[in-house]
Amino acid sequence: MEKVRCLIIGGGPAGYTSAIYASRAGLAPVLYEGMEPGGQLTTTTVVENFPGFPEGIDANVLMSGMREQALRFGADIRNGAITSVDFSSRPLKVTVDSGHGIEADAVIIATGASAKYLGLPSERKFRGLGVSACATCDGFFYRRKDVAVVGGGDTACEEATYLAGICRKVYMIVRRDVFRASLAMQERVKSTPNIEILWNCSTKEILGDENGVTGARIERKDGTVFDIAVDGFFLAIGHHPNSDVFKEYVRTDDNGYILTAGESCATNVEGVFAAGDVRDPRYRQAITAAASGCKAALEVEKYLM
Repeated sequence: MEKVRCLIIGGGPAGYTSAIYASRAGLAPVLYEGMEPGGQLTTTTVVENFPGFPEGIDANVLMSGMREQALRFGADIRNGAITSVDFSSRPLKVTVDSGHGIEADAVIIATGASAKYLGLPSERKFRGLGVSACATCDGFFYRRKDVAVVGGGDTACEEATYLAGICRKVYMIVRRDVFRASLAMQERVKSTPNIEILWNCSTKEILGDENGVTGARIERKDGTVFDIAVDGFFLAIGHHPNSDVFKEYVRTDDNGYILTAGESCATNVEGVFAAGDVRDPRYRQAITAAASGCKAALEVEKYLM
């Protein structure tokens, strides 16, 4: 087995930031990027709310810059995903999809969370071209335009009310005839004049052309099919934290988000830390993930000392 001091699992803002700090601390970190190098951010186009870029920055350029910065300080960044772990004893043991085994003194889990999608071919086709799973990230691009939000829970209501303050009109596509959201969020949506709720509806297809989304084809529960014209289509049906491989050892909440000790990034397993969206069901922003990665690396440095 290869032996390392600090192993970082995940190649998003949290993982790359952890690698920058761990490298500068002389911990010689090894980072495995996983199946989606750059993380969820690479599914969007321009990032306008990351500090330091007044004109915005292409998401892939931002993540590439973080990666290059980590490499500059000596991080060993590798392709590959983690398929199994053994955190029952010291040192911590990890197996990569290539079959390669690693023993680590400390591990930072920064595997992120994946947005849930409807599974439509057109949804994948227009991802980043009008289809988004983050209103806070991409809502600005649809100022004074019409958009749709899919979902009936608190997240969907929050996204819809946020977009209503930016967009001309917001359609909420709700599968049932009631919301799953809290009463307070329901009232907020229902009292917002530019939100139209489409009850008992599901999305059959997202419509568009070479420039992006132009509308959506909707089907009511009674079989009626109709189209709506929208420029943006937002998914708000939840996220799945990428924590399954660690659950045998690392404590999670009911939804799979890794639990850490208060403001710390420390998990219930000594030497194992979690950073970014895999432990954050609330904010899910690149800047908060990066900050979390910084904290995790500083805690690892202190732990190893």
